[in-house]
Amino acid sequence: MEGLVTAAVLALTASGLSLVFGVMRVVNVAHGEFFMLGAVGAWFVSAQVAAHVGGPPLLGFLAALILCPLAVGALAVLADVAVLKRLNYEPEATIVATIGLLYVFQQAALSLFGPDARPVPAPFTLRLQLPWFGYSGYKLAVVAAAAAILIGLWLMITRSRAGIVMRATQIDRNTARAFGINVDMVYAAVFGLGAALAAVAAVLVVPIQQAHYLMGGDPLLLSFVVVIIGGLGSLRGTLVAALLIGLSDGVISTFFAPTLAKIVATLLVALVLVFRPQGLFGKAGS
Repeated sequence: MEGLVTAAVLALTASGLSLVFGVMRVVNVAHGEFFMLGAVGAWFVSAQVAAHVGGPPLLGFLAALILCPLAVGALAVLADVAVLKRLNYEPEATIVATIGLLYVFQQAALSLFGPDARPVPAPFTLRLQLPWFGYSGYKLAVVAAAAAILIGLWLMITRSRAGIVMRATQIDRNTARAFGINVDMVYAAVFGLGAALAAVAAVLVVPIQQAHYLMGGDPLLLSFVVVIIGGLGSLRGTLVAALLIGLSDGVISTFFAPTLAKIVATLLVALVLVFRPQGLFGKAGS
């Protein structure tokens, strides 16, 4: 179950990173901090709801699940318009700029919320008990929610007009602009959507973990691992790689030291880069 939860959260986070790179060709080094902001925001919203409204933890959790991705997505749109657009999305410049955003967001969270890890109560404590073992109902809900969101994302990309516009921009932004597509608006929306997906993943997992201003490092590293293995810009590859890394992490961490799981993931990246540089489902460059 731990492996499935890890895979579900990782798939959501990495799909946002993959989407941004696939459409914008931007390597977003600040992606893990959008995850962190979602988690810290979930703690803040749930605490405020508990203090001023009351009611069960589910109420604060639902408020966080709605408000935090919207707020983080809006912040990402602002960062795109204020920073990345001015750099004309040049690859080297955007890497440096997103590194700067990483430190800005991290220090802002430290200043506003402090250095302590913040617990967020689970919205419910249901446990499915079987004869030999039991399952946490909330962890099952996390897996189901992540699966539903990813299916919705896939349908949006493949079946909707917005998805067609995104794919047209991905293929050739100059041609898309010539056909009347507002490329700047598409880029801002994609960058915001990628950040919102990371924030959703954080809100879902923070009742299992805790919110902390330094928690963006591991999701960023594992998201890069997943995206490299699955193929840059490939949503299908991202999902397969997230399942592979998540389940292997859960199994290895159960029987061996958790550090070994990171070593195995790094080894997989090295093997993919050597034998299939475009990733498992990526397209080879011309």
